[in-house]
Amino acid sequence: MSASSDLESSDLESSDLESSDLESSKSKAFPIVVLISGSGSNLQAIIDSCSDFPVKILAVVSNNASAYGLNRAQTSGIATIVVDHRDYPDRSSYDAALMSEIDQYQAKLIVLAGFMRILTPVFVNHYKGRLINIHPSLLPLYPGLNTHQRAIDNGDSVAGASVHFVSPEVDGGSIIIQAHVPVLPTDSSTDLADRVLKQEHLIYPKAIQWFAQNRLTVQHGKVLLDDNSSAKQQVYSDAI
Repeated sequence: MSASSDLESSDLESSDLESSDLESSKSKAFPIVVLISGSGSNLQAIIDSCSDFPVKILAVVSNNASAYGLNRAQTSGIATIVVDHRDYPDRSSYDAALMSEIDQYQAKLIVLAGFMRILTPVFVNHYKGRLINIHPSLLPLYPGLNTHQRAIDNGDSVAGASVHFVSPEVDGGSIIIQAHVPVLPTDSSTDLADRVLKQEHLIYPKAIQWFAQNRLTVQHGKVLLDDNSSAKQQVYSDAI
């Protein structure tokens, strides 16, 4: 065999090893399913972060067939499923169908990323300890809707977003990480929402990473990072 052939053989073996390592890394990736209802900007942030740590989005599920987030998933080669709540007579039957679709993927974490449905206790308890949500306020302040306008109307100087474990109580559950941003005197609710959303895109992938790395525990309703209450769980924008 010539020297050239030896080099080509070596290059092929190296390529095979790299391909094998890549496939092995993919197979070991932490499996999640993401639920959305709308544009999916937080979904996109999660997709973009998957190259930074071994998380694999197995499927994106939506109750809205026209959700732009489904296009984001399809562009990234992620399976998409629509379970339209209007096809079911009540919340319980819808949640049962939703669970059936999710469970076929055997995901270790279910991520609510703008999924605009109030979930039944049966659903929440089915995924207890592995169901998380992001909410655009500094919980426990302002659960529910219109959070940014409520912060402005209340004269708050700081607002933000929270990633939390989901409990049967709407926007309840133990808080994993929060981001804080200033409320400026000239802010409209849209201005504040845009500022908060930028921080959401940073903290949600971080919370998923911590969960995947098995770094989170809950003690007496409080989430600990590496068995401690960590300053890393409170993020402040440079503008504060």
